[in-house]
Amino acid sequence: MNGKAAISLTTGSATDHGPGPGAAVAAAGERFARALAAKDSAALRALLADPIDFQALTPGRHWQASTGSQVVGEIILGRWFGTGDHIQELLSVTTGRVSGREHVVYRLRVRRSGSDHLVEQQAYYSTDGERIAWMRVLCSGYQPV
Repeated sequence: MNGKAAISLTTGSATDHGPGPGAAVAAAGERFARALAAKDSAALRALLADPIDFQALTPGRHWQASTGSQVVGEIILGRWFGTGDHIQELLSVTTGRVSGREHVVYRLRVRRSGSDHLVEQQAYYSTDGERIAWMRVLCSGYQPV
């Protein structure tokens, strides 16, 4: 990775009603997507509460973790986007809210094994203030471009 991720953001949704009490919470989802695209381990860990209730579903597996270090080191940067996976671009980020639950969708262009792929993940989460304490992620898997 060249250390830079190009970012094109689309934030908000039809259910958003401008900045309000959830503005700081919604920002956590966007910050998560940016940190993931940069493969910034420290920023990802700083966003996740300890303990965290984390579960995710990828095309071949169900994932669970209870600490931010597990989520980042063993799952996100350990398995999903490892050293051979080069995130070239954060194509989009959309944030929103479903009643009391926050929502973020982000799409990445990733180079893996010499080929470009799109990966989209959708997450629902809750915070304990500034940090994500509960998160559920659904992943499209690596889709060839």
